[in-house]
Amino acid sequence: MPTTVLPPSTGVDRRGATTSRPGGRSRRGWSRSRREALTGLAYATPTALVVGMFFLVPLVLVGWMSLHRWPLLGTPTRNAPDNYTAVADDELIRSAAWFTLRYTLIMTVLLFAVALGLALLLQQRRRGVGFLRAAVVLPMSVGFASASLLFLGLLSDEIGPVTDLLRWLGLVDGHVSLTSGSAGSALGSTVLLVLWRFAGFNMLILLTGLQAIPLEVYEAARLDGASRWQTFRRITLPLLRPSVALVLTLMVTGSLLAFDQFWILTRGGPDNSTTSLVMVIYREAFVRLDLGSAAGISVVLLAVLLVVNVVQLGALRRRSR
Repeated sequence: MPTTVLPPSTGVDRRGATTSRPGGRSRRGWSRSRREALTGLAYATPTALVVGMFFLVPLVLVGWMSLHRWPLLGTPTRNAPDNYTAVADDELIRSAAWFTLRYTLIMTVLLFAVALGLALLLQQRRRGVGFLRAAVVLPMSVGFASASLLFLGLLSDEIGPVTDLLRWLGLVDGHVSLTSGSAGSALGSTVLLVLWRFAGFNMLILLTGLQAIPLEVYEAARLDGASRWQTFRRITLPLLRPSVALVLTLMVTGSLLAFDQFWILTRGGPDNSTTSLVMVIYREAFVRLDLGSAAGISVVLLAVLLVVNVVQLGALRRRSR
C-alpha cells in the first residue's frame, strides 16, 4: 500500500486529520513557543513595573515640573522656558558647573590611576596579596555618608588628630581647618575621601578584567621578546578596554553627581568654592522651595550626562575595533 507524504506544514491529529500552522509548525510546537513567550513576559513584568514606577514616571514628572514655577507649597504655574534660561544667567550655577567639571576631571584621573595601579600590583598571587586585597576593598563596607562623617571628625581642627599631627610636625601653625580653611584644602580633603572610599571598588572591576586575560597571550608576547611596557600597552590595555569603559563611566557619572562628600565635609565652602551642581539643585528645591527651578537644572544635568556617556562609550568602542 503506497504511503502518503505530507507537506512540512501539515500535522496529523489523533483521529488522523491533518492540522497545519504557518511556517510548518505543529500545534504542539506552536503552543510550546507561546507558553515560553508568556513565561518570559511573566519574568520581565515585575522589572518593567519597577523601572516604570521608579524611573520613567519620575523622569516624566521632572520634565513637566521644569516647565512650571512649582513652589513646594502652592499652585504650579506654567513659565516655560524661564527655568532653562535662568540656568545660564545664575552666577552660582555657572561657578558650580565649572567646579563640578574640574572636580570630575581631577577625580577621574586620580581614581583611575590609583585603581589601575592597585589592580596591577595585586593581580599576581603571592604571600600577603590576599590581606592587601581585603584591606583595599574594606572601605567599600562603609557607607558614603558615614565615611564623610568619619573624615569630618578626623580632619576637624578642634577634635581631629590630623591637625594635631601636622602641628607636631611643624607643617601648620595654630588651628587650621582642612575642610573649610581654603578652597584647595577643602577640595584636597574631598579627593582624599573619595580615593579612600572608591579605589577598592574600581580596583575590583579592573582586577576582574585583568584576570580574564588568557595567560597564553602574555607567554606568546614574552617569547616574541616584548618588554613589560610593550606588553602593557599592546596587550593589557586593549584587552582590558571593556572594564576600563565601565570604570570610567562610573567615575564620570559619580563625579558629576557628587553631593554627599561636599554637603557633609565642606558644606560647599569656603565661599561656595566647593559647591557642586547637585548641591545647587538641593538648595533650589529645599532651601528656596522652588521645585521647578531645581527640575530645570536636573534636566540640563541629565542631558549633559547622556552626551558625555555616549561620547565616552563611543570613543572607547571605536578604539577597540
